[in-house]
Amino acid sequence: MIIVGLTGGIGSGKTTVGKLFQTLGVPVYNSDQQAKELMQNSKHLIKKIKSLLGEESYVDKRLNRSFIAQKVFRDKELLHKLNAIVHPAVREDFLLWVSNQKHAYVIQETALLFENKAEKLYDKIILVTAPEEIRVERVLVRDKNTREAILARIHNQLSDSVKIPKADFIIENIKLEETKEKVESLNRSLLEYS
Repeated sequence: MIIVGLTGGIGSGKTTVGKLFQTLGVPVYNSDQQAKELMQNSKHLIKKIKSLLGEESYVDKRLNRSFIAQKVFRDKELLHKLNAIVHPAVREDFLLWVSNQKHAYVIQETALLFENKAEKLYDKIILVTAPEEIRVERVLVRDKNTREAILARIHNQLSDSVKIPKADFIIENIKLEETKEKVESLNRSLLEYS
């Protein structure tokens, strides 16, 4: 079974691309979604997070995301420590998930694939790109955030010019119909490759 990494900067539309692959019957693992799930439900992870960030990390047995975000985004060392707890748990969960799949290939959607230097974990990598202004507009609609905050997050990630040479496939995601065609074509290529 081939393991494909799907990545792209904030607002590029990697989740949309992942959903398009799912409509073709391809199993897609959304790392961000699963990380939240594990942080909410894994007793082992909850204990480690409380130990690192304090009891306020959970309120009424629910993950206190705003508290955690405030703490870790001001302190890179703390963010690094949190990631060192969460990322291995997500990796373990992903490998368990893979062992239960029967398709020719699976996709792991992960935002910071290149930033985390995780290229070696994948047989192929798909990078989703879009012009910066389109990305900003998408995130403004989705997250109700400020333009400045979104641009700060975009500029905090590696630029597409750094990621493009490292990716096996590029999907420029501007018009949905064109993106759908690219996904269908790429699906055929990946099925042939596997």
